[in-house]
Amino acid sequence: QVQLVESGGGLVQPGGSLRLSCAASGINFRISALGWYRQAPGNKRELVAAITGGGTTNYADSVKGRFTISRDNAKNTVYLQMNSLKPEDTAVYYCNAELFRINYWGQGTQVTVSS
Repeated sequence: QVQLVESGGGLVQPGGSLRLSCAASGINFRISALGWYRQAPGNKRELVAAITGGGTTNYADSVKGRFTISRDNAKNTVYLQMNSLKPEDTAVYYCNAELFRINYWGQGTQVTVSS
């Protein structure tokens, strides 16, 4: 059974930083494509950042230069470092793993950017 468990969300002031982590189990992590998505109230879920098994990364325009996705295959963990956070980054952040065109999702972690 595939499990993705996110952690690291919380409340942060504008301009602050957070690092999200997603620990995976039950999946061939090394060859999986991984991503972070977010969904704000009333909005569709959107891709924030993705990283392939080979380490190629992709970012939404709204987070380029502020967020960094990385993976540690030895720990079966994917990270999202978020810097210079803005109120519009407030959302539930979801970890995603894709393997052989099957998508797996974590339960989500809330990120709130507010003063």
